[in-house]
Amino acid sequence: MSLPMPAWTDTHTHLDFSDFDADRAQVLERARAAGVTRMMVIGTRLERLAAAAAWVRQEPGLHATAGIHPCNVAEHGEDALAQLEALCHRERFAAIGECGLDYHHLPPQEKDESEAAYVARLASWKSRQARFFRSQLDLASRLGLGVVVHQRDSWEDTLAILREFTGRVRAVFHCFGGSPEQVEQLDALGHLVSFTGIATFKNAAQVQASAAAARPGRFMLETDCPYLAPVPHRGKRCEPAHTAIVAAQIAALRGMSLEALSAETEATVASFFRLD
Repeated sequence: MSLPMPAWTDTHTHLDFSDFDADRAQVLERARAAGVTRMMVIGTRLERLAAAAAWVRQEPGLHATAGIHPCNVAEHGEDALAQLEALCHRERFAAIGECGLDYHHLPPQEKDESEAAYVARLASWKSRQARFFRSQLDLASRLGLGVVVHQRDSWEDTLAILREFTGRVRAVFHCFGGSPEQVEQLDALGHLVSFTGIATFKNAAQVQASAAAARPGRFMLETDCPYLAPVPHRGKRCEPAHTAIVAAQIAALRGMSLEALSAETEATVASFFRLD
């Protein structure tokens, strides 16, 4: 008799992106065949959230989150946050996000723009991201939902804002690429991290050390598909089935069986996203 396959949750997908339009049903089939029984469809733009919520109601094991990605805040008007809250009262979402701060994708300096004007524009741009981030954290606090955090090149500012909500929200730093010391910082604040296919890359020693060091119950697994396909699929489109590859790498780094890792991470997922 064969043993049951370990179950996994891909806690961060963008299955609603056009990258999957041609074969979305087949992608879901491959995921389930690989033991990926639950998938989170992560919100990034207000205009896509209602459709995602309607879609996941029709697909077993799929759940949606609601949020405005920091790289998209410039495209949203001042009424977007009120619309987001109204939608969250109408639809069921598993978490708020992804939201946060992204200082990597900075707007470029215009050809005839002075340095002072550019610095001022960047400050305004960062301030808008921070305002949207705080608003979504506050919404999560009032709704009793976890928060999926996007942080890129903005560690200190992201933590400073999160500290304002200590004890009010619980967050997961998705696609975590930081150090074991940063894992400890987040742990001390009650937050989690999530590991992607980056953990399979040869040049990812820091991520691998963090995956080995994270305390049980303080981390989850994800693909961030269609991005960051793990080895041996690096450079190709990523999909939720690759969660099993990420899991195998994390289990090896932690010196534990796949079955033990599955039991541990599935319990963490159920608790964080408040799944039935």
